[in-house]
Amino acid sequence: MQNPCFRWQCFCGPSPLRPAAAAPALRALTHLLLALFVLFVLLAAAAANQARAGAPAHGYAQFGDLALPPGFAHFAHVNPQAPRGGSITLVSPTRISTFDKFNPFTLKGTAPPGMWLLMFESLLTPHLDEPNSAYGLLAESVQVAADGRSATFRLHPRARFHNGEPVLAADVQHSFETLTGVHAAPQLRSFFSEITGVQVLGERLLRFDFARPNPELPLIAGSMPVFSRQWGLENGQRLPFDQVVLQHPIASGPYRIGPVNFGRDITFVRDPHWWAADLNVRRGMFNFERITYTIFRDPTAQVQAFKAGEFDYMQSFISREWARTLIGRPFDRGELIKREVAHHNAGDFQGFLFNTRRPHLQDARVREAIALALDFEWMNRQLFFNSFERMRGFFTASDFEARGLPSADELALLEPLRAQLPAAVFTQPVPLPPVTRLELDSGQTLRDHLRRARDLLAAAGWRYRDGALRNAQGEPMVIEFLDSGGGMGRVVTPLQNNLRRLGIEARYRVVDFALLQRRLDAFDFDLTSVRWLGSQAPGAELLDRFGSAAATTPGSSNLIGLRDPAVDALLERAVAARTRPELVASLRALDRVLRHQHLMIPHWYGSVHRIAYRAGRFEQPAVLPRYFQPEGWVLATWWASAANRAELQQRQAASAARAAGGR
Repeated sequence: MQNPCFRWQCFCGPSPLRPAAAAPALRALTHLLLALFVLFVLLAAAAANQARAGAPAHGYAQFGDLALPPGFAHFAHVNPQAPRGGSITLVSPTRISTFDKFNPFTLKGTAPPGMWLLMFESLLTPHLDEPNSAYGLLAESVQVAADGRSATFRLHPRARFHNGEPVLAADVQHSFETLTGVHAAPQLRSFFSEITGVQVLGERLLRFDFARPNPELPLIAGSMPVFSRQWGLENGQRLPFDQVVLQHPIASGPYRIGPVNFGRDITFVRDPHWWAADLNVRRGMFNFERITYTIFRDPTAQVQAFKAGEFDYMQSFISREWARTLIGRPFDRGELIKREVAHHNAGDFQGFLFNTRRPHLQDARVREAIALALDFEWMNRQLFFNSFERMRGFFTASDFEARGLPSADELALLEPLRAQLPAAVFTQPVPLPPVTRLELDSGQTLRDHLRRARDLLAAAGWRYRDGALRNAQGEPMVIEFLDSGGGMGRVVTPLQNNLRRLGIEARYRVVDFALLQRRLDAFDFDLTSVRWLGSQAPGAELLDRFGSAAATTPGSSNLIGLRDPAVDALLERAVAARTRPELVASLRALDRVLRHQHLMIPHWYGSVHRIAYRAGRFEQPAVLPRYFQPEGWVLATWWASAANRAELQQRQAASAARAAGGR
């Protein structure tokens, strides 16, 4: 579109075809057109100011415009006519060996799986086909201030908690102040750290104030779980939040807590009066009447229980399990179904993280040497059935992955930080994990990698003597891999053997998940395995993973212990990005700087979700969302078959008859 000023010049400017002395009528017409143009410019400026201020809208897009219009009927990846009823039983993640509380927002103890998704709602809800956007759930509208320093939400007048009371602005304010208070898990304070407060403007009107303009902050505010002010009251007195342990949450989501067998299982029961059942962002969703999580501490027992019909659905993360264990007669007879589900998610991160707080792991050369001892190609052949690809960095298989030498837009961010960065960041391609080849003359055999590791260790002051790799003080190099469940044992064992050839004693310690969590919260470990879900637009969560402030916050995700001003500066640019190109450049620069520090031993990833479920019990929409995690997709969009629904009705009728007979 042409500039209006350019168009005006073309129409009214000097022309050899126009007399130099205009007639009075022509002058009057010219003045009128000039006045109209000035009015047009003023109106356009007013419209631009209004657009920047942001009128109340049915959702918020961090970049660009919302894909769905106001009043849209439903999301495309659901069946709005899905029948409600029936049940589904899932297995708890193996890392959760028990649960001892119903408060998922405190540091101590373990809450049951599924609580956030099934019980708690937020002001906005994401659209699984549209990254970096969210639509009104508890809030019917959101309005971002012209200066970007606040967002105002108007609550939906129908929104209700499980106790029947309305969701009010005071409840949202209470939720924020509780989640960022001293009794909640400290990582929540970190996540919401750039929200300076919540102001109640009316019964259903409230404003989130931001520390600075940041286009992601309205999404962060909109993602906060909301609960009633009544939760945590005992005899009219409010308990400290970390003492709210076994009180059932008073939330507004589709499910409430049903029957519970501590240490064995928990059932969530659909709220028959759920306020949002017919809301467009929830139409056709959360159709099961009962959702049960059952607990198995042993992965082998878990698979056998699945084959025996003790639960209905599971996701497999282990290639050997998928290829060798999830087979047999139930699958051959069609009673159980295995399915690889395609997705468009950004690659998850998975790897062994180094705790750089440990003195013997503070030198990047030591960390690089240890990583050289992992022979991924051998593992992929012998353990993984060649089903994985190697992780390369923190944003593998996404737009944010650094490649080669820095690009011009990366250099624009890195140059001001040159004095704080290694020269290699500017002069060498971004580090890649070693590739182990079988050809002896390739220069890339395992022996070649171990020689390189030996030289790096020697340069860092570690040399082999008296049967071990020792530093100048004679202390041996000993590292410990901390795990729960033992799933990484077959990976660590060959790595231990390779490290032993360097003189490094590597121990593998398996502990209960609760103890693992306590040790991670206190940063009491050498190396541990983590998996972070990929994101189409990483932002504030990165402050918790890599920011200096989080390095000293117990329970934060900065397990690495990273305290780097250059990293902090790049994180600031990432969270403040106003366009997607800005975000891409800042995260590529961040990935590059992190990888040059050798902070992890990268694992592997797959391009599909591997799920298995019982046949004949479920139906699912014809359309897959683009960006999703399987468990949430199953629970939110699948529905029970007619036989499944009838079976639950029969069980409920029999239970009611027994109860009546007992009376």
